[in-house]
Amino acid sequence: MCTAISMNMGGFYFGRNLDLEYQFGERVVFTPRNFPFSFRKEKPLNQHLALIGMATVQEGYPLYAEAANERGLCMAGLSFPDNAYYPESLDNEKSNISPFELIPWVLGQCASVEETRSLLEKTHITAVNFSEELPLSPLHWIIADDKGSVTLEAVKEGLKICDNPVGVLTNNPPFDFHLNNLSRYLNLSPDYPKDSLFKSIGLKPFGGGFGAIGLPGDFSSPSRFVKAAFLKFCSPDCESKTEGVTQFFHILDSVAMVNGGVITADGRLEKTTYSCCICGGVYYYKTYSNSRVTAVDMAKEDLDGRELRQFELITEQQIEWGN
Repeated sequence: MCTAISMNMGGFYFGRNLDLEYQFGERVVFTPRNFPFSFRKEKPLNQHLALIGMATVQEGYPLYAEAANERGLCMAGLSFPDNAYYPESLDNEKSNISPFELIPWVLGQCASVEETRSLLEKTHITAVNFSEELPLSPLHWIIADDKGSVTLEAVKEGLKICDNPVGVLTNNPPFDFHLNNLSRYLNLSPDYPKDSLFKSIGLKPFGGGFGAIGLPGDFSSPSRFVKAAFLKFCSPDCESKTEGVTQFFHILDSVAMVNGGVITADGRLEKTTYSCCICGGVYYYKTYSNSRVTAVDMAKEDLDGRELRQFELITEQQIEWGN
C-alpha cells in the first residue's frame, strides 16, 4: 500500500510513502542523460532527461518506484492489485512499453504533464516481465508537475489518463472512486466550529480540532486518500524550501503505517518502509528505522554522464544528543 502527494505551497513538492512488508533492495539512484535506457519492444533511449528517485537496480537497470527528471516532472507507481491489467498483445500503431519501463519512458522524454499526455496517447502498456524472478507488479501511477497532475490506470477497459485535481493517489479502488468519495467529507474544516443547532444552550467546543471530526484515521486506502487530501488543502504556503519539505513530511507521517498496525492476509507486518519528498531536483528521504531526513541533490552530479550513481539508504537511527 502507498500514498503519493503532489502540491504547491510556495514551491512544488512531490513524494510518497512506500508501504510494504519487506525490503526490495531500494536505494536512491541518479540516472544521467547518457545512460542507455533499453526497452524490450522499442528502440533504446541513448540520450534523455536525467532522473533521480528510489529504485532497485537489477542487471544494471534501475527499476524506479518513483522519480523526478531534471525539468521537474515527477512520477510514482503505487500498488493496484486486482484492477491493473496488462495485455500480452502488442499494438502496432503505438509504442509498446512494459510497466517496469514506464517511468524511464515518460520521465526520459517529457518535461511536463501536457507532454506526458501526448506521449501516453501513443503508448500501449503490455505485459513483459523483467525476468522470471521479477514478475510485473500491479500498479497505477500519478504524474505531476507544478501545473497539475494526472492518474494513469491500465485496466481491462483500456488505458485511462485522468485529471487528478486533488494531487493525491493511494491504492484500490480505482481513482474515480476516491474522487467521488471526497463528497462524503465536504463538512470537514480546520476552522473553529460555530454552533448552528444549539445556539440557545450556549455550547462550545472544549478543545481544538473539532472542525475535522469525522476525518478518517485508519490505514485503509480510501481513508489515507481523504486524510492526505484534507491536510494538503489545509497547508499554508511555506517561506523556504526547508519549511516546505518539513511540512510535506508531516503530511506523509499522518498517513504512514506503523509497524504492527497492519497485518497482511498472509500474516506479515506492513509498514512505511520509507517516505520521500522531491523538490527542485533534490531527493529527500527518511526510512522507518531512521527518522532523520537525508538529501541527494541531482545538480551535484554529472548530468551528462553515462553511469548510474547509487546511494545506499542510511537506515540506522541518527540521534543528536543535546548534552
